[in-house]
Amino acid sequence: MTIKIEKATLEDVPFLATMMLQSSRAGKAIGLFDYLFKSSDEKRLLEKLSWLLQSTKECYCHYTNFLVAKNEKEPVGTLCSYEPRIATKEKFVEALQQTGCDESVVERLDRLDPCNFDINKRTLMFDFFEEKEEYVDVGILKALMQKSLLNARLKGYRIAQTIVEIGSLESLMFYEKLGFAPKEERRCDSYKEIFGRKGVTLLEHEF
Repeated sequence: MTIKIEKATLEDVPFLATMMLQSSRAGKAIGLFDYLFKSSDEKRLLEKLSWLLQSTKECYCHYTNFLVAKNEKEPVGTLCSYEPRIATKEKFVEALQQTGCDESVVERLDRLDPCNFDINKRTLMFDFFEEKEEYVDVGILKALMQKSLLNARLKGYRIAQTIVEIGSLESLMFYEKLGFAPKEERRCDSYKEIFGRKGVTLLEHEF
């Protein structure tokens, strides 16, 4: 099997939306986008995420921030990387409102503020690190990360960060194998109330 890593294009948007929803839920009853869009209807959420991926280009989850792993022409994995100094919370709110969210989405985001980290603007953030279930353990995620780190070096970055939920031992162990280490933790009542998890951990990798 030959896996190619490519920059995402508009044609990849439906697949990216599926991976975003899968990543955000991560075994929970509801994920971030169920919460933000006030819906658990998969068809509706995938439609909203497709719009979000094509909204303001400075939103962290714009499709141009994604790499896609492909087996021949079949997309099988994703990884999003973005610059926090550009992809601000304000830009995310703007993108959400472009998809039809009203002002109440700001209140929903604000409830998660206690779990936010003070992110160093000179780091590169990773998110939506996902693969199709039938392609687990064939090296897709490792290839995506290697390509992303190479691109980061070319941009002048030397530190990458990502966030995982407390208790997600499998995700934590995988990131540690890739060189990431826990840096900080946030335990939040609001996060536990909404998602059923204790909070989140910030992981960092110097390369």
